[in-house]
Order: sequence, then C-alpha cells, then structure tokens
Amino acid sequence: MAGPRLPVPRLAGVSQEQFMQQFYPQRKPLVLEGIDLGECTSKWTVDYLSQVGGRKEVKIHVAAVAQMDFITLWFHNVISEEFGVGVNVFWRHLPSECYDKTDTYGNKDPTAASRAAQILDRALKTLAELPEEYRDFYARRMVLHIQDKAYSKNFE
Repeated sequence: MAGPRLPVPRLAGVSQEQFMQQFYPQRKPLVLEGIDLGECTSKWTVDYLSQVGGRKEVKIHVAAVAQMDFITLWFHNVISEEFGVGVNVFWRHLPSECYDKTDTYGNKDPTAASRAAQILDRALKTLAELPEEYRDFYARRMVLHIQDKAYSKNFE
C-alpha cells in the first residue's frame, strides 16, 4: 500500500553555493529546474562510457518507476517528467580513518560527523527540560556558537 504523496518543492536558479549551504544539509527531496548538468547529457554515450570504463562491468537502469539500488538495497522513488540521468556519487575522498569501517561505499556520514550529530541530539534532549522561553534562548545561543566555531569563512 502506497503512502500519502508529499509535495516536493521545485526551485529554479539555485546556485551551487545555495544548494550546498541551504538544501543539501536538509537531505530532503527537491526538484531543481534549469540546472546545467554539463557534458553528461551529451558526452555520456554508450561509446564514451565504454572507452573510459574499459572492460569494467556496470549495471545501468533506465526507468520512470520506483528503482532499487541493488548495491545498497536502497529504494529510489523516481517520477521522470522528461529524460533524466541518475548517478550515485560516493564521497569517500577523505582519509579512510574518517569513515565507518563497515561503510564500503561511503553512504554514511564521516564518523566524526555522526558522533557530533549524536551529541547534538543529546544536547537538544537536555534543552527540552527547560521552559520554552529558556529553551529558545539557549538553543539560539548554541546555534551562534556552532556558527562561530564550525562554519568555514571560505563559504561566506
């Protein structure tokens, strides 16, 4: 039985910086319109991929229905309004000690980020013990502290 359909926001003109700062961290569905996909829509032909991929075996799925990633057993629900290209990108570019040893494909957050998120969850649970006005004050103070200590000045 299918669950209720939720509306997915559609945005046009989103820059790479906006996407990385505002939308990617939310990890929520989003339709980005008018994005320049570069050469992949014209260059990634069967001939090109066979040249650069050599004799490596790859599985390609072309569909406009729910798909399943057989490597990780994750379902991807796709509704294609026009031709699209789906690519799984594995982000394992940090030193290996930054990742969970069981995370073969780099699908999980780096271990330090996972630990930080767990600590944040515990802090938020603790703040929930305060009355709303105090909880709001201290939560905002924590956000400012995180921005001051953790945000990179390179992305401002």
